[in-house]
Amino acid sequence: MFPLLKTRPKARKPVPPETRTLDVAGRLMPLTIKQHDQATRITLRIEPGGRALKMTVPRGLAAREVNAFLDRHQGWLLTKLAKFSTDTGLSDGSKILLRGVSHLIEHTGSLRGLTEVVSVDGSPVLRVSGLPEHVGRRTAAFLKKEARADLERLAAMHAATIRAPIRSISMKDTRSRWGSCSSEGNLSFSWRIVMAPPSVIDYLAAHEVAHLKEMNHGPRFWALCKKLCPGMEEAKLWLKRHGSQLHAIDFD
Repeated sequence: MFPLLKTRPKARKPVPPETRTLDVAGRLMPLTIKQHDQATRITLRIEPGGRALKMTVPRGLAAREVNAFLDRHQGWLLTKLAKFSTDTGLSDGSKILLRGVSHLIEHTGSLRGLTEVVSVDGSPVLRVSGLPEHVGRRTAAFLKKEARADLERLAAMHAATIRAPIRSISMKDTRSRWGSCSSEGNLSFSWRIVMAPPSVIDYLAAHEVAHLKEMNHGPRFWALCKKLCPGMEEAKLWLKRHGSQLHAIDFD
């Protein structure tokens, strides 16, 4: 007789995420609820920038339990969201960080002209031309250019130190990660990092360049990263404390 062949159970189809709007003390927050087969408990997190919520629940969890969890955590959400400003747009008179320094945005009123940093009475000012409604967009374009200049220079320096070639460098506006490195040597960075202090920008460049040698986050990777950036721990702590605020700024 032939032995019985064991058949693998068919994988269950994923349940489409549920989206809704949650009222947190008058602050309307987009909420995505995702059921997961491996989840054993409810997890709730604030997306980078504080503009949305994401919830993961065990598959088949009753709606009343989800709602009860959200009710119990209203106070926690209110406390956490308090650090995010509800006014995240940019206009004349707003302030923006550049390399860790706060700059006053001054709309010049001219339709044409460069976006540039000047000093007014000893204080840094970012002068922006164009239409008033395009201040955020033109500020973002300026930051992207500055970020590329910094990161290309720093990445090249660190890559030369470990003798690893870089194939390409690109600027993106990712919220899930600050940077990435492919096995082909393509580096990608979030241009928002240029708002952080120079030491943090340097750490991000060193982090991704270290991946050119170590495509993991093991002990050898962290040792190499620290060699390239001795102030690594302080920079990581700064990103943990302040990174979400950089994502919260709306440039559109």
